[in-house]
Amino acid sequence: MRPPPPGVHLMLFAFFDASGGLDRAAMSAQVEAAGAAGAAGIAVLGLATEVGKLCAQEQQQLVRWACADRDALPGARLPVGVTITGASVDEQVRLADFAVAQGADWLLLQPPPERGKPERFYFDFFAAAMARIAAPVGIQNAPEYLGVGLGPDALAELAGRCPNFVVLKGEAPAVAIQASCAAVGRSMPVFNGRGGLELLDNLRAGCAGVIVAAETLDLQVRAVEAFGRGDLQAAEQAYRRALPAIVFSMQSLDTLVVYGKRIAARRLGLADVHDRHCALAPTPFGERVCERLALELGPLARAQRPADDAWPGRGAPDRV
Repeated sequence: MRPPPPGVHLMLFAFFDASGGLDRAAMSAQVEAAGAAGAAGIAVLGLATEVGKLCAQEQQQLVRWACADRDALPGARLPVGVTITGASVDEQVRLADFAVAQGADWLLLQPPPERGKPERFYFDFFAAAMARIAAPVGIQNAPEYLGVGLGPDALAELAGRCPNFVVLKGEAPAVAIQASCAAVGRSMPVFNGRGGLELLDNLRAGCAGVIVAAETLDLQVRAVEAFGRGDLQAAEQAYRRALPAIVFSMQSLDTLVVYGKRIAARRLGLADVHDRHCALAPTPFGERVCERLALELGPLARAQRPADDAWPGRGAPDRV
């Protein structure tokens, strides 16, 4: 029951093609970038993957692709994490079993869609699911985004009851995630999300790393690695360079999957981004902001990454 390693894990965006289906090449490009950037792992079916817009067959397809693309990477094998959703324990266990059969290394359970229940309802749901899953498991404890979550005492109790509960993913400010780290951080790694907001303070609070989408992946890897070796100046420089894009993308989940995805696409050299059922429609101004931020950041690491100075966007004037 090995937990995912510390560091920066990439949560895949769901890219769609012009016909409305999943874009195979764009999904592969993200995994390739994760390998080249030095990510600690990849993950799929999270909030950035727009899992609520995917049918069961599409969810399974993305799991297959993520595992296959991971296996095609050169070098060390990156762990694949899969976020597990479902209205019942049976439904979550079925998806969990499928993911493990495809080669997933760890799983992240989301709470069921019922809202307004007592905390014990969600505790019992997670405990029942974990008892039937033969794999390392965590929970996405994100009341800020999902509306429900477990408090520090319940997290500690769940860790004591379920030996395969080995990782926690939060979506909280650093001052809030610190309480989770204090409760269970000695028994399991705690990761935060929020696109990397407060990245270095997350690490100071006790987080093992972050699970973020692709738009600033490489810079966040550099920042976390520099922090780990005690080079705080380099860590701050990398984080500050990424911060404008992080702040722009993380205004809301809708902003992330519309504009954050466009920043990532431009840095990956992908073609036009096609949206599916987005509450937020991209504007020409927003598109220009994405273009400027992508130029300033440079190409996202892939097999052939030019030096930063060779990227034409470096030194571009600060304009939209």
